[in-house]
Amino acid sequence: MRLLFTDCVSEQGCMKKVMYAMKITCVSGALLALMAGSMAQERAKIFTCVDGNGRTLTSDRPIPQCNDRPQRILDGVTGHLQGVRQPSYTQAERDAMEREKAREQARVRAANEKRQYERGLLIRYPNEAAHRAARESAKETLLGVISAAQVRSAQLVEQKNKLDRELEFYGNDIAKAPASLKRQFEHNAREIQEQATFVEGKQAEIERIERHFDAELLELKRLWE
Repeated sequence: MRLLFTDCVSEQGCMKKVMYAMKITCVSGALLALMAGSMAQERAKIFTCVDGNGRTLTSDRPIPQCNDRPQRILDGVTGHLQGVRQPSYTQAERDAMEREKAREQARVRAANEKRQYERGLLIRYPNEAAHRAARESAKETLLGVISAAQVRSAQLVEQKNKLDRELEFYGNDIAKAPASLKRQFEHNAREIQEQATFVEGKQAEIERIERHFDAELLELKRLWE
């Protein structure tokens, strides 16, 4: 910049005027730079998003319709991506998101556990013969217990028949029988009932085993294919 002063009284006076003009010029330049920077900041941010209806929205400030989704922040001149404004949620929305996150994690865990279960099934039962052998083995002990209980039940029935023959001496009237015979009848009846309940319980266990292996077999047939 060329400065020209023609009204100087002396050289020293001209120098003072030059220095003053240079200061004014520097201050003006700084102010212009600040104004330019401010203008650049004002035009720098352009917010854009796609709302819930699929519409693309653009604004020079955060878009309320997209508070529940990310908003891209672009340079106002170049269009380059400057950043992303993350969604802002209410406490109720955050709680709902946490619940959904927990449900999704549970679904993932269940899926992983199912895959592990299926791999374990295939390792234990590579074919139907192996599965059938395991079924019979699982029932074998219970069938032995039931058989022993049935033998005991038959013995108790025979014991009752003997007691019935003794009761004939009293006209088949238990009220006339001696106390010892009454006690034997009571003890016999209680044992017969206990054995019947025991056998029913073991038979129910066998039924559960059958259902378990039936369900496994259906799953295995799908996995063997």
